[in-house]
Amino acid sequence: MAEKTVSTDSLAIESKKEYRGKKLRMAFIGCGGIAQTHMQALREMPDVEVVAGCDILPERLENFQTKWGVTELYEDWRKMLKNVELDAVSVCTPNGVHAPASIDSSKAGLHVITEKPMAMNPRECQQMIDAAKKAGKKLCVGFQFRYHPNTQFLKKAADEGQFGKVMFMKCHALRRRGIPNWGVFGRKELQGGGPMIDIGVHIIEMAHYVMGSPRPVAASGNTWTFLGNKKSEVVSMWPNWDHKTYTVEDLAIGQIRFENGALMQIESSFCNHIEKDVWNFQMVGEKGGCTWDPPSIYRDQAGYMVNIQPGWISQESNFNTLFSIKLRNFVDACLKDTPLTAPGEAGLAVQKILDGVYRSAEAGKEVKID
Repeated sequence: MAEKTVSTDSLAIESKKEYRGKKLRMAFIGCGGIAQTHMQALREMPDVEVVAGCDILPERLENFQTKWGVTELYEDWRKMLKNVELDAVSVCTPNGVHAPASIDSSKAGLHVITEKPMAMNPRECQQMIDAAKKAGKKLCVGFQFRYHPNTQFLKKAADEGQFGKVMFMKCHALRRRGIPNWGVFGRKELQGGGPMIDIGVHIIEMAHYVMGSPRPVAASGNTWTFLGNKKSEVVSMWPNWDHKTYTVEDLAIGQIRFENGALMQIESSFCNHIEKDVWNFQMVGEKGGCTWDPPSIYRDQAGYMVNIQPGWISQESNFNTLFSIKLRNFVDACLKDTPLTAPGEAGLAVQKILDGVYRSAEAGKEVKID
């Protein structure tokens, strides 16, 4: 029997009908600062309805209701998952709560997007992936910098083979003096670490993405705490952090070996004696290299060494816009079953890198990554 032919115009019309008619019912676990950025993006999406929120602090729930009009409020996410009809959950808690909140949400039959880093360790990440797979639901990690125009430009160049075999990647996520003076960023028992797991994770994930996501096999690294655990009178952008509860590193340096022979070096700091903050990576391949900022490709062409930069690149690179792009990707994946740009497996690979650096620092030697 001949296949029935459907015009692309008809498909487009049907898609629009479905888009208009179906909304993703979402809830938040964690209604603090980063949840506000999520909400700013989601309120512009007509196919999303945020119907509930959960937080252990009543004042955050009150603010969530006052600011966003969300009335289904809970202090226990298990009660929320049981009582509210939902399609998806956004997990915006401290790192130590990502895994249990995500796993419970998957078991409840919901799609999940969790903020970075994915969890406290690779074992938790795998449990999250397993729970989502068993439920047949999506699991997305909030790696917004892989949606950045600079990252997308370099990723497409890498996919075209412009760099050839990648040999080396050098990453910097460095602040001269930028210890967060809010939240629990200085408490290792709740966060898992300091700048490496909080801001280093961003450079690592987008660099690993551009490299082609090779499998990490070994790590070496070290960490130092020399400023954050002391009271400081030095003028800075975020003064008066809680030095008494500060148990994370100020500076972390790591080197990762990958299965394909490539190396990645990562330097990350909350506070460091350097000229200025640095946020960048530089990659070297057999056919060419690149930097993230400015987005540039360096290679040989027509018998000369040439530097290549895009004549125009999207300026959609501010913090809020990147959140809108990543949340749009998640919502489309949930409603239309389109691919996730940052699935749980990407979060697991990055977590293995983070975990390897911290384990090596503690052991004082290179460690294997399983």
